[in-house]
Amino acid sequence: MLADDLGIGDIGCYGNTTIRTPNIDKLANDGVKLTQHIAAAPLCTPSRAAFMTGRYALRSGMDSCGGARVIKWLGSSGGLPPNETTFASILQKQGYTTGIIGKWHLGMNCESLNDHCHHPLNHGFHYFYGMPHSLINECQPGGLPEIEVPFRAQLTLLTQIMAFAVMTLVIARYSNMVAINWKIIFYSALFVILFFITWYIKYGFIQYWSCIIMRNHEIIEQPMNLERTTPQMLREVQHFIDRNKETPFLLFVSFLHVHTPLITTKAFIGKSKHGRYGDNVQEMDFMVGSVVNAIDNAGLKNNTMIYFASDHGGHLEAKDGKLQTGGWNGIYRGGKGMGGWEGGIRVPGIVRWPGIIPSDVKIDEPTSLMDIYPTVVHLGGGELPKDRIIDGRNLMPLLTKKTHHSEHEFLFHYCGTQLHAVRWHQKESGAIWKAHYITPVFFPEGAVGCYNMRFCACEGDHVHHHDPPLLFELLADPSESKPLDSHVDPQYKSVLHRIKTAVTEHQKTISVVPQQLSFFYSLWKPWLQPCCGTFPFCWCDKEDHNVKGLLG
Repeated sequence: MLADDLGIGDIGCYGNTTIRTPNIDKLANDGVKLTQHIAAAPLCTPSRAAFMTGRYALRSGMDSCGGARVIKWLGSSGGLPPNETTFASILQKQGYTTGIIGKWHLGMNCESLNDHCHHPLNHGFHYFYGMPHSLINECQPGGLPEIEVPFRAQLTLLTQIMAFAVMTLVIARYSNMVAINWKIIFYSALFVILFFITWYIKYGFIQYWSCIIMRNHEIIEQPMNLERTTPQMLREVQHFIDRNKETPFLLFVSFLHVHTPLITTKAFIGKSKHGRYGDNVQEMDFMVGSVVNAIDNAGLKNNTMIYFASDHGGHLEAKDGKLQTGGWNGIYRGGKGMGGWEGGIRVPGIVRWPGIIPSDVKIDEPTSLMDIYPTVVHLGGGELPKDRIIDGRNLMPLLTKKTHHSEHEFLFHYCGTQLHAVRWHQKESGAIWKAHYITPVFFPEGAVGCYNMRFCACEGDHVHHHDPPLLFELLADPSESKPLDSHVDPQYKSVLHRIKTAVTEHQKTISVVPQQLSFFYSLWKPWLQPCCGTFPFCWCDKEDHNVKGLLG
């Protein structure tokens, strides 16, 4: 189970005392809680690419410093490359039935409307139900614009210019007293269509083109009905488990919670002390409990490993007016999109497997979301690909206490394609060092985020370059508030020398691949836009809405 934008400080078992998360807390009590669980990127698309492949997103071209650091459009051609091997692909070959329910956000088409080259079913999953894109404000009717407002304005202007040109041609033909023929009819019809598209662009095309629900390769809701999405996801989880409880299966529950616009059902509205965000976290906790109960009630408790995490930290810049609608990252500095700061990459990590993994255990060793890849492959009896570098490490020896130390000596923290920070787990002393080469410029000065933009930038005038680098010892200073003095501290030079050597060796392993989030790959292409109907009039509702009772 993977939450979306959940801050590590939002959960009771990680220190929160004002948001109720009893189901997640119980999961931690029944298993292992990882206190230094690290996302490979501070944003959705690159983090999820790394999670699915066990490799830094840079290796698959799924990270960028440009305008598109995530996949913005379902009608773009970027996505998880077909030559990447997900853990689902390996388990599928091992006889597992594989399913994903919820958010994908790793692309759709490459060259034609229905090639679905980036689709989950082309990346090792037998079954997909959910949102191929990601929640955005436009998914909620009347929501504040979030995605590419300049693009919308430019497209509207272009359409109006085209409409004016067509109208001019029509008038010219009339002024010459030319009899009405099929060309005049064509121009008039084209004008009407262009006028309608202009209106469509202005009043909600993003909701219809980006906010959709699919089952396998079929669009079943366009646009999605937000009030029904949560109970429908729980129904799909229950059905998948019921269908496959007699055979080995892998189920990836990829929550839409707690990404803005914080869609919450009526049963949970007003139930928390933290407004819409707290309500959404508590509903997600209920969903976690429902998934765990479905496993336990199917008699699968003792032979199923359950894993829960978040794709990255809470979104500090997320606000509705003055109301904070993003997560809380506890004592850790920074948040979503902020390069190597701990608040954007340190996430909850909980693993339960009764009889195999001990209960009520805390592990303070550095681990990564990328570790799920080799762990799942190992448990499924598969083999890791030998033709590529896998950056994750098998967690089972650590989880079962066969070893007391993580296999990660170094973890590299990228912001787009820029290396912002490096973590070194010094095994001899037990210290965990973190060197920051680049950090975002917070705005306004003295703030803890970049409130003049949606996300902090990775390069250019919006970042600080540190020479010498900032150096922290995270066990002594987890909030990264007091960097070591490069002139006074006796360990500074030796630690930085070791980290510099590791960076040099790491960079030798990075090869040039097509950039899936480049301008061309990220560009919206009408011929790739999934559409239930005749483009641009995309609408359908094929869903079975019998979901009563799933939310209590």
